[in-house]
Amino acid sequence: MKIILLKDIPKLGKKYDVKDVSDGYARNFLFPKKLAIIATEGEIKKLEEKKEKERLRAEKDLEKNQETAKKLEDYELEIAAKVDKEGNLYAAVGAAQIAKALKEKGFNVKKDQIKIDESIKELGEKEIIVEFPHNLEAKIRVIIVEEK
Repeated sequence: MKIILLKDIPKLGKKYDVKDVSDGYARNFLFPKKLAIIATEGEIKKLEEKKEKERLRAEKDLEKNQETAKKLEDYELEIAAKVDKEGNLYAAVGAAQIAKALKEKGFNVKKDQIKIDESIKELGEKEIIVEFPHNLEAKIRVIIVEEK
């Protein structure tokens, strides 16, 4: 029986692959779990349209991420933080604060995209990598200054 996979299935195939499987496997396992549908001519046409839409969406997403990465490359982000009399930070600056500061500057970056070894615990500069989908990344310089 020819089927279209609706999800990736190990040892069988990837999402949207057209595969030939036994009738029992399709009826007893794949169809009840909504992992596949019968590969009719109409469904195969719909599949091709879906693939094309996803390809176009992926291209747009790649272009958007490339543009953001290019704008962010070598960007200097200044973050003001409270310090005590000795110049130590009251609270460390982490990925969430960096992402929030970037959002305020107009960059759509999530905290899980910020790759930082450990939170910044002192005044000064630190180079940080921002990762984007499609294996894109940008290096930014985060400068921690004393809050006035």
